[in-house]
Amino acid sequence: MDKSTAIIITGGFLDTYQAKTAHGLIRGTDRFTILSVIDEKSAGRDAGEVLDEKRRGIPVYASITDFVESDGQQARYCIVGVATKGGIIPPSLRAQLKEALENGMGVVNGLHEYVSDIPELASLANQKGLEIIDVRKPKKAKDLHFWSGKIKEVKCPKVAVLGTDCALGKRTTTRFLVEAMRQSGYKAEMIYTGQTGWMQGAKYGFVFDSTLNDFISGEMEHAVVTCYHEAKPDIIFIEGQSSLRNPSGPAGSEWIVSADADAVVLQHNPARKQYKDMEFYPAYLPELKDEIALIKIYGASTVAVTINSAKMTEHEARAAARRYTEELGIPAILPLEDGVESLVPVFETLIKKSLAQV
Repeated sequence: MDKSTAIIITGGFLDTYQAKTAHGLIRGTDRFTILSVIDEKSAGRDAGEVLDEKRRGIPVYASITDFVESDGQQARYCIVGVATKGGIIPPSLRAQLKEALENGMGVVNGLHEYVSDIPELASLANQKGLEIIDVRKPKKAKDLHFWSGKIKEVKCPKVAVLGTDCALGKRTTTRFLVEAMRQSGYKAEMIYTGQTGWMQGAKYGFVFDSTLNDFISGEMEHAVVTCYHEAKPDIIFIEGQSSLRNPSGPAGSEWIVSADADAVVLQHNPARKQYKDMEFYPAYLPELKDEIALIKIYGASTVAVTINSAKMTEHEARAAARRYTEELGIPAILPLEDGVESLVPVFETLIKKSLAQV
């Protein structure tokens, strides 16, 4: 895949969870070459250092003008790298997108509000012959798929990377797992289910929360079956969304039932007690053993736990991982701190089992 050059705008939120799209792209993308991040609050730093103290050679500028005048490179696209309340494009971001278009950059937008529906920006893009990509724009009904049962054609292991809540790093862990298996000599593929997965260059998948409900199961199945027949992978990892029990956005059952997942990797943050942005509501994250039991009822076994260590010291996170390993009898690891290579034998076992049944 030929990479297009791009900058990312984050509206002053680069160092927060709201910029998780930017965070994913900073960690790695096969679709874009990221030239810089535009974030007034973190200007002058390296974007990787802002994210996780790992220098990645991506400078942060205070404005698009500063990037244009200082960098000397032309970006093909400007990517909206921040989530906003309600998924709308506020005036401050509109102004930056207008500036990007005026400087010859197309726009890549993953928010619920579409840039192509904003007359001023759409007209400017048209005048300049620039592309607007609204990643969350739904497919036409004629291009959607109903569930058909073809999922049974897939003979390789299918592993759903689920979580006990949203914004836990499921997509990042999924990419890590794919990369670890590839480095170990296996053909591994990722099914993306969110806009950032597409931006990172995953070939197979769909945007879960912009798909009509009647077609979610079918789109999930179609992505997995297409991936299996075209890429012929040894193993498929499916990016999760939200969680089975989050009252504001439940998700997970389709991964297990419609995609017929053979196993689950469960992402969890031990420090988080209530669902993200729902501290006002009396709903609490379940104990891991209870969530694993629910996943089992749906039809899949949990083979590993991955720990999101936000708002924890490393000592606390490692202690939690040891406790879960002992209590649950499955590996519990810290993906960002230690990588996921220690889980490769778990998936090798799944692959060998699937080959024995063919």
